[in-house]
Amino acid sequence: MKLWLSIGALSGFLAVAIGAFGAHGLGSRVPPEQLVTFEIGARYHMYHALALLAVAWLASREPGLVVSVAGWAFVVGTILFSGSLYYLGATGSKTLVLVTPMGGVAFMIGWICLFAAGLRLPSAG
Repeated sequence: MKLWLSIGALSGFLAVAIGAFGAHGLGSRVPPEQLVTFEIGARYHMYHALALLAVAWLASREPGLVVSVAGWAFVVGTILFSGSLYYLGATGSKTLVLVTPMGGVAFMIGWICLFAAGLRLPSAG
């Protein structure tokens, strides 16, 4: 649980810091469509930082392989998806454009694992 809470909190911090850099540091330096791309990366980064907090909660209740796979899939997805969009938004270079969908697939794997882990929780009542 500590691992996922720590990674989730750090990821949330980075999402805010990188998003602020995009809004304030890139705003006048890149075309609007690149800024939109950068902002999409920041948005999905924050969504998945919060998802990592859900992973931490699940790990405290029902630790196991499925929960760990969900967490690592969110980490990999953030690096590939958000990272490639940050790069594209900041530079305009499409060098990493083929990495973006792989990050999206990692996000989907994380969500389906989170779903499966949630089904394994004991019912309340």
